[in-house]
Amino acid sequence: MNFELNEEQAQLQDSVRRLLADHGRFEQRRAAVATADGFQRSLWRHLAELGVTALCVDEAHGGFGGGAVDRLPVLQACGHALLLEPVLSSSVLGATAVQLAGDSAAKARLLAPAAAGQRLLAWAHDEADARHASRWVATQATQRAGHWTLTGRKSHVLHGETADHLVVSARIDGAPDAARGTALFVVDAGAAGLQRRGYRLVDDTPAAELILDGAAAQPLGDPHDHALADAALQGTLNAGLAAVCADMLGAMELAFELAVDYLNTRQQFGRLIGQNQALRHKAAEMQVGLEMSRSMAMAAAIAADRPGSPDAAADLLRAKLVIGRHARQLCQNAVQIHGGIGMTEEYAVGHALRRIHVLDQLFGDSAAQAARLADAWGPRA
Repeated sequence: MNFELNEEQAQLQDSVRRLLADHGRFEQRRAAVATADGFQRSLWRHLAELGVTALCVDEAHGGFGGGAVDRLPVLQACGHALLLEPVLSSSVLGATAVQLAGDSAAKARLLAPAAAGQRLLAWAHDEADARHASRWVATQATQRAGHWTLTGRKSHVLHGETADHLVVSARIDGAPDAARGTALFVVDAGAAGLQRRGYRLVDDTPAAELILDGAAAQPLGDPHDHALADAALQGTLNAGLAAVCADMLGAMELAFELAVDYLNTRQQFGRLIGQNQALRHKAAEMQVGLEMSRSMAMAAAIAADRPGSPDAAADLLRAKLVIGRHARQLCQNAVQIHGGIGMTEEYAVGHALRRIHVLDQLFGDSAAQAARLADAWGPRA
């Protein structure tokens, strides 16, 4: 298995890193947090100009037709910059859901503007009662006189307050935990019956709670085609898992670089603290975890691009489990190495740990991934 980036992927990653070094510095990020949007619209336009927003959209709709492996180095760079812009919510989750479930009319209406960075999509699937159950959907979809409406609540919708279109999972049949009966719908930002309550996650990522009270919605494709809906839902979740793994890897790299730099510059009692053997061992352990996570992030991207492979589902779960555990430990150690300064708002290493906390919760934390692996592939009595 080739875990190396090809020339085009490496060049795009370098371009994104240079852009973020100029326009996505930590000080600029802190300033963006204080704005109403919670991110820089100008930086979003620059990312679109580089092709980041179109990377994995079909060529027929203005994209480049890439996959999760092509997206990995970009999201790794985004994680390194602790990026607040809606790459995950719009360009990964929203666009993937539309591509997998949408009919030709929906794709034509939504994908081209999203690929150009002119419209924002958001993925609204999580609900408060789900507790990491990936298929739990209590939001109800009702059809009357040929029109669909949605009623329910969606939680932790990334960039849900600023999105132009919301891709919402809703149940047309069965109990909330039923394996089938869920379909995907699009709710426009100005739809009647939709309320959005914006807030910030612990890492300052903009998010929202959606209150759907008979909100007008349009189905993505045929809502009664359960096979298509199931494949689209799982494909979107898989794309999200792989993307989160790549983002966590980037945040780990940032925390490790800050820790090593601090070890090599901070002096105490007349010598560098990096000369302390215990801290050198800690840094070595951090690097081992980082390199293991690097391999697992690539494995997750490859698995997301091979949905029919019998090992793909297990590879994604293992990657999220392993990276989540190593990322949390590495960032905690990085903060500890810095001491008091690591806990301040003005220093980036603590924000890397916050980022890891948020990403670890998305699509199920490490404990949830371990439970899924045990349920699906554990020993049978």
